[in-house]
Order: sequence, then structure tokens, then C-alpha cells
Amino acid sequence: MNQESHWNNIAPSYEDEIFDVFKSDRNKVLSRYFRKHANKKHTAIDFGCGIGKAFPFLAPNFKHVLAVDISDACLDIARDSSYNNIQFQQVDLSVPDAQLLPADFGFCCNVIMLPEIEKNSIMLRNIQQSLRPGSHALIVIPSFESIFFASWRLIQLYRKDGVHPSEIHEEEFHYFKADTHEIVQGIMHINGVPTKHYSQPEIEVIFRETGLTVTAIDKIEYDWHTEFTAAPSWLKEPYPWDWLVECRN
Repeated sequence: MNQESHWNNIAPSYEDEIFDVFKSDRNKVLSRYFRKHANKKHTAIDFGCGIGKAFPFLAPNFKHVLAVDISDACLDIARDSSYNNIQFQQVDLSVPDAQLLPADFGFCCNVIMLPEIEKNSIMLRNIQQSLRPGSHALIVIPSFESIFFASWRLIQLYRKDGVHPSEIHEEEFHYFKADTHEIVQGIMHINGVPTKHYSQPEIEVIFRETGLTVTAIDKIEYDWHTEFTAAPSWLKEPYPWDWLVECRN
């Protein structure tokens, strides 16, 4: 199944199936960065808008928003938004030279995570080519370090119950159901779907190679219940996280 069909199938149950970064952002980091870059004279692009979760952050803070997505079905739901300054366009960001209108700001949330590594670079390049010189983008991507940290925490929880790591059922580490070549490239299996994760040093290299200057790398932290069904109350920081990359064209 190609990406367009995949997301068209998910669209009707998007709310239930897709993790909500905005609701789960425990420190409201995204809100802070959106306020930093808000400009009601500027145009913004929501790269991979889905059903429009970012609209309440983008539409009130920018003059015009271009919402692009690979899925017609997701765009149909997104069009029900009450905001009147949003334009919609079906775009496959993994195809070279997407030819999007130039913008002053870009946002992309957990889209650049395909197992085909080269397609992720193409998407970053499309974002770079769509931004006016000197403009900024915020890009959310899964953290390679976080997934290992969460697994280490899981082992600690089992140890407290007297369970040795070798006795933990392999299904608890379903993220790592991949061959060595996938794992060293940051490809983990989330609900059976191979998903690209990024280390911090890798971010610095990849963004530079696609013409984007990283100006900040921050964490969007989530509560432990996003990782464990019954997370104990004493399990505190550090919390699991996605990376938030602020970059400039």
C-alpha cells in the first residue's frame, strides 16, 4: 500500500489512531515556539497537515496558511476547519521539487519519518525550497535516544518486581523488531510500522546537508503513560520525548 492509500484509510479514525503531539506536549513547548515566530503579515505552510491539528496554532498567528497533505481524505476533514485564511493542496512531499508557493514560516509534525531514508531527505529539501531566505521552520521528528531510554526504564520497572531482563517477554521490545541495518539507521517499529527516528547529532548533519541551518534543538516531552499502560506515579523526569528542530533557510 502506498502512502496516499495508507493515510486515506486512516483518515476516518485519525483521532483514535494518530498520537496527538499538541495535546500531549506536557510543557507546551510548541505553543512557545509558535508565539516566537507568529507574524500576521506572513504566510505559513503546514507540511503534512493531516486533519488540521496545527490549525489553532497557525491560522490565528499568520496572515495566510497553506495546508498540504498527501491524503485527499485527510484534507477533506481538514477543510471543515472554521478558519477562513487556510488554502489546501494535495502534495506528496517525498517527490522532488514539490513546487509549493514561497512562505515565511513552515511547520512539519512527525511526517519526515519514512523508512525510505532518501525520501526523508527529499521532504526536507522541499521544505527548504519552499521557505524564503532567512525564514524559519519548526520540524517535529521522533527521537532515537528517547526510544532507547524508555526501554531502559522498562527494564528498571521489571527489576523492581524481581524480573531479570532476560525474563522479559520479547514483545515488550517490539520497537526493535528490525534487522541490524534498520536499527543503526534509526528505523524502529511503531505498532508494526517501520518508522525513522533521529539522534541529535544526525539532525545536525542531515539538516545541514539539505541547506537548513539548525538554530535550536528542543524536546517535546510526554507523560510516561504514553509509553507504558500502567506507569507508576513515581516515574518522573526525564520524560520520553520527540525532537523539535527550529531551523532557518
